[in-house]
Amino acid sequence: MKRKSFIKTLTAGSVGAATFGAESVTAGHVGQKTERPKKVLMKVGCQSGGTTIENLEFKARHGVFNIDGGAPKTIAGKGWDLDDSMRKRDACEKYGISLDAYHFPLASSGIDKAEYPNIMLGKSPERDREIEILQQMIQVAGKTGIKVLNYNTTILPVLRTGKTVDPKRGNAIYSTWNYEEALKQNAPKTVAGDVSIEQMFERITYLLDRLLPVAKEYKVKLANHIADPPTPIGYRGISRWNSPDVFKGIQRFAKLYDSEYHGFNFCIGSIAEGLKDPKTEIMPIIKWVGERNQIFNVHLRNIKGGWNNFQEVYPDNGDMNFLHVVRALRDVGYSGMVMPDHVPHHADAAADLQAFSFCYGYIKGLLQTVTDEAI
Repeated sequence: MKRKSFIKTLTAGSVGAATFGAESVTAGHVGQKTERPKKVLMKVGCQSGGTTIENLEFKARHGVFNIDGGAPKTIAGKGWDLDDSMRKRDACEKYGISLDAYHFPLASSGIDKAEYPNIMLGKSPERDREIEILQQMIQVAGKTGIKVLNYNTTILPVLRTGKTVDPKRGNAIYSTWNYEEALKQNAPKTVAGDVSIEQMFERITYLLDRLLPVAKEYKVKLANHIADPPTPIGYRGISRWNSPDVFKGIQRFAKLYDSEYHGFNFCIGSIAEGLKDPKTEIMPIIKWVGERNQIFNVHLRNIKGGWNNFQEVYPDNGDMNFLHVVRALRDVGYSGMVMPDHVPHHADAAADLQAFSFCYGYIKGLLQTVTDEAI
């Protein structure tokens, strides 16, 4: 892995010091050198709604000009329809929107609903045919100009145990996970049965050994989203590859390949779900992954709580300070999209659009703030 240093020492001080080339003055200490904040390369993005005219106009109205367009039509037994993919790109360009990413059909819905289940079941030769289809999809993505394919390598679906109403935010409804409550619910195992961490990594490497050469050829980055949430070992028979130590799991996955096309759909919320103190523990993870240039997409999702007990909330009322998070992303030179993914709900029919609108504005405000700091 060629690692870029992103550290460039500049002096940034008083007007007088800058004018006369003197050392900067910071924190009350004359002559102390400091680093000017890095240039902001990231942009607000989104993965919801696809490329319909209605959705593209909604995005453009809110200043969102980079998106994950979902996926083009699938031709059964072959892969993605290149012509449909080109139409999606053209539809976006009419509104000045860049179609930067797609979602691989390796989703977070769980093995029992998976479109291509044999990959994470580790079942050959069936998985080999499924992988051939994914290889074709990478080719279509590359020919369309797609930079990133987001995907999941999970067996259990996204796990939640209930909902929490917040009267202080207009009775907003927060998706909630509590491990003790989950044990009481006693959900069954999946068709996969018992799967260890070692088996999970064997299946992941079997997949990526065959996808990464194609990704390199077509210059498409493969961005894996960690299992949501991280769980104790053996929950419902499954040991998730990012559990129980989410940072160690991320490091192990990151080191599997020395390739610029191997990295993460870096979900801040899902990572925080595996931490005991997300506000502080998220920062070294951003630094470590970011300095390896393995952050390909960012989900900016906040939570209250952490390991085994959390609620998904708005970006401004969770335990993490997203100004600090976005600064950290800036300082490692992250240049992709920063997007909301899960948002709070409400009984209002337009609640989801309202929540996304709030998130877009909030992210744009954060980006403007850290941009101004770098001037």
